[in-house]
Amino acid sequence: MKEAALYMHHAERDPAEAKFIAQDTAKRIESKELKLLEVVQSLGEYLTDDDTTVRAKAIGFLAGVLAELGPRSLTRQQVPVITQFLSDRFDDETGLKEIASALTSMTKMHFFGDSEATQVATAMIKVDLPKHPPSTRFAVLTLLDALMSGYRDSLKDMGDKFITGLADMVGGEKDPRNLMILFSIMKVVLVEFDIVRHTELMFDIVYCYFPITFRPPPDDPYGITAQDLKNRLRECIASTRYFAGQVFPSLIEKLDSTSQNVKMDVLHTMKDCALNYGSGTMSTNSSQLWAAVKFEILNAAESDDFANEALLVVKAIATSLSTGLTEVPPANTPLTRYLKSIVKECLDLLQEPQQKQARPAGRILATVATASAPAFAFIMQSVMPALLLIYSDAGSIAKQRAMLQVFNQFFDSAVEIYGTWTTVEAAPSIENPLQEHREKLFEIYSQALMGSNKDETSFRQTGMRGLGKLSNIRKFLEESEIGMVVQYLDEIALGAEEKEEVKDEALQNLREISKFKSNLIMQITFPAFMARLPDSEEESKTENKPYLDTLEALAKLSFERPVFEVLLTRLLNKLEVVLNGGSGPEYPCAILRALLYVLQNKPQGSLDDTKAYYTRLIPPLLTKTILPLASGSGSTVLADDSVLDVTGRLLHIITHALDAESQKLVVENTFNLFISNAPSNLILESSYVVATTFRPLSSDCTPQIAGCTTLLASVLSAVPPAVLSFPSLPAFVEQLATLATTPESPAHRLALLRIISIAINKSLSPSDLPAIQTLFSSLLSSINESPAGEKAENHLRILFHITVPLLLRADKVGFSFLTTSLVPLLTTPLGAFCARGFQILLSPSSELSKENHAILRLLYKQRVFSQVVPLLIDGFKQAGSATKPNFLVALSNIIRYIPSSIITPELPKLLPLLLQSMDLEDTGVKAATIETLLVTIAESADVVKEHLGSVVSRLLKATEAPGNPVRVRMMALRCLKAFPGALRRELLLPYKRQVVKMLTGALEDPRRNVRKEAVEARGVWSRLGEGEE
Repeated sequence: MKEAALYMHHAERDPAEAKFIAQDTAKRIESKELKLLEVVQSLGEYLTDDDTTVRAKAIGFLAGVLAELGPRSLTRQQVPVITQFLSDRFDDETGLKEIASALTSMTKMHFFGDSEATQVATAMIKVDLPKHPPSTRFAVLTLLDALMSGYRDSLKDMGDKFITGLADMVGGEKDPRNLMILFSIMKVVLVEFDIVRHTELMFDIVYCYFPITFRPPPDDPYGITAQDLKNRLRECIASTRYFAGQVFPSLIEKLDSTSQNVKMDVLHTMKDCALNYGSGTMSTNSSQLWAAVKFEILNAAESDDFANEALLVVKAIATSLSTGLTEVPPANTPLTRYLKSIVKECLDLLQEPQQKQARPAGRILATVATASAPAFAFIMQSVMPALLLIYSDAGSIAKQRAMLQVFNQFFDSAVEIYGTWTTVEAAPSIENPLQEHREKLFEIYSQALMGSNKDETSFRQTGMRGLGKLSNIRKFLEESEIGMVVQYLDEIALGAEEKEEVKDEALQNLREISKFKSNLIMQITFPAFMARLPDSEEESKTENKPYLDTLEALAKLSFERPVFEVLLTRLLNKLEVVLNGGSGPEYPCAILRALLYVLQNKPQGSLDDTKAYYTRLIPPLLTKTILPLASGSGSTVLADDSVLDVTGRLLHIITHALDAESQKLVVENTFNLFISNAPSNLILESSYVVATTFRPLSSDCTPQIAGCTTLLASVLSAVPPAVLSFPSLPAFVEQLATLATTPESPAHRLALLRIISIAINKSLSPSDLPAIQTLFSSLLSSINESPAGEKAENHLRILFHITVPLLLRADKVGFSFLTTSLVPLLTTPLGAFCARGFQILLSPSSELSKENHAILRLLYKQRVFSQVVPLLIDGFKQAGSATKPNFLVALSNIIRYIPSSIITPELPKLLPLLLQSMDLEDTGVKAATIETLLVTIAESADVVKEHLGSVVSRLLKATEAPGNPVRVRMMALRCLKAFPGALRRELLLPYKRQVVKMLTGALEDPRRNVRKEAVEARGVWSRLGEGEE
């Protein structure tokens, strides 16, 4: 048969062709053109060849064919014959890898059954597997894993023969990939097979690998980590209680290891064994384990990882011993005996609660109490009377504070066992044992918080945290008691003499209470806080009622939906009062900022909520803003630029959250108000008066009316393109451009430019392009005719805001504008201004973003880089000394927003220009350049070698405090610190003395974070070359 001969020929020379031959043969078998028996017969001469390699290739051909066959390709008669044939080959052990692969494919056949599985396993366990290479062992273990997955009962029926045979076969395995499979197989055997007579044998196979010390090679193709092996091995060790007698003594002995990794592995394994071995086994081992691990807890720092893991071991034992218990454990149970020894030792240590070991003793009790409701009940009943007595007898604040800290840990445990007010799961049947001490606890915590000297900050904060935790425990405090806690917290949050950290903590606790008792916040806190809000700025000054802190506090408490609805009502009413009182813009702005803060930070509500917020807030607010401007009567402070900015943000955030249909109505009414001069539903009264006199896009409107344009920009940025429809986009843009030439204020100009960019990006059609090009050309001609002055600068701003939205759309016209019109302007008298304008080309924009539905094409940044940077480099070379800096600034403003992967290949060309950029006075350009250098050093340090002297001297100059802002100084120091790890020592040594000497000045920098960077950078350079010396 020619297929067999062809496969034998190509097996080593061209494995891909050999695989194709096997695939083609399998297809012919499935299509009945060929019989599998003929394939086997054709291998006869190869299978009896004296050359072992030939025999292996022959089996490999059969394995390749079987791997390509479907599950039903072999008949009921063929499967046992092929299985027998392959199983018999185990005796030869030639081509063991191929035999195992073939049999693995056979296990997937429909007619492969228990008898075949037994036959294969019987033959396989006789193989002397350790003498074979890792890849062969992997194939055999994969076959064993397949048998274990599909024919486990057959292997169980083999009894002791399989267990002992498996032990002989897999002993001494060291390959990590094979160990991953072996550990999985062994776990199944340990859990499901009868190993009682072979416990020691199984233990020796598994435990010999503990602890895992494997380190994967850097080029490991399998991606197996030491942690993967540790986890699998731990599952094996913890899978059967029969190991307990050998495992625990060994683990306790290894706990004294000096290796941190070994120690942590021991604790992890102890915990898993405790959770899996069962209460019967753990009852006989709990005492020795407690005695072994308590040292790790009592003599370690609170943040110590070993202590934390040891705590989990102690808890795991209690969890295991709690199995089946639903009530407070009687005196004779294993759990009681275990907990008694812990309670006794910890209570002794807590007699002096401020001593070093008292706090970890409290942590032990609190952690073990979370093991189960019975454990919590026993511990609390055992320790609380004694601890409350110790607190009562405490003669110092330090001792009282230490005891409160222990109680606070108990309250956390109570939350874990009994849940919070918002917990859905049913509570344990055992009543909370803290309940009998509720009144006493509430009394001592209230006294600690409200009856202590205000200078005892730490003590009062501990008391406050405790009251917050007690309030949080499900159905523990009465509502009236939680109400008292709220009153305490209100008093502190509003207290003029309270320290800021105490007030902040009070607000944090109020915020937590608002999540489960929002009614108390609305009934108690809001009236108290609202009473502190003045009705005018004058009242704020005369009666000492600062409104900023109060508004901030109200906002932070109002993330929950019902609370925010009350806040919205109260603050809108207050806004009305403030406006009627003739207030300036600061107070109304602060009120609106409070609402904005909540909307920006509260969880996303339903669409119905958003619509309700829109109805209650947006039309009333716009009416209060615009109607006084249109009618000439009433307060116009809401039209102040600072207030309009906040109103615009509110309008944006709410409109953005609406559905498309609602957004369309908002846009329609906004267009009526701002563009069509028609009555709008955004104005709740006198809408016809407003339609007649409110013309914000007219050249002769008042500055305040013109400033309202920012509201139009906010709506346009919030909605998707499908919602927008301009009657004539080119005419609209031209109108805006005319207004932007002579704006009423910087805020007015920015609003007009925002609208131009948003409209072009979201609504430009191909038919609109010629008119936009004409407008661009007209503005450019105006600049060329008079390339200086405010008018020219405004025209240039408009050109940039026409170009940017086209670039984002990857429109070729935008790239043409940039390369043929804007770059040449760098050599004109307007060049410096133009160079700064390059920053907006690629800088992130909140309006023109995917979140705000802008049209953004892929790779537009790469296109800008590839088309513009070469022009800037050439322009720099040809420019005169007066205009060279313009090209450097423009270049810096481009590359600061380009991914490093794009910049790196071009760095040899860019680096000389970047170095010159560092000599410019523009600190923003300098910072961007140093940031690029930092990336360069990290990713392609060799590029810097030729310019090392220039780079080092410029960076050292940038670390000097006068003339360089903090960001520049820190970035320069980080760059210097990065060199020793990126370049060869011999390249840097010539500069060592200069760097170490110059950085001495940075050690005295006025800013602490700069000094820290200087210490690290100087230390790295000081150690340079010390290893050699």
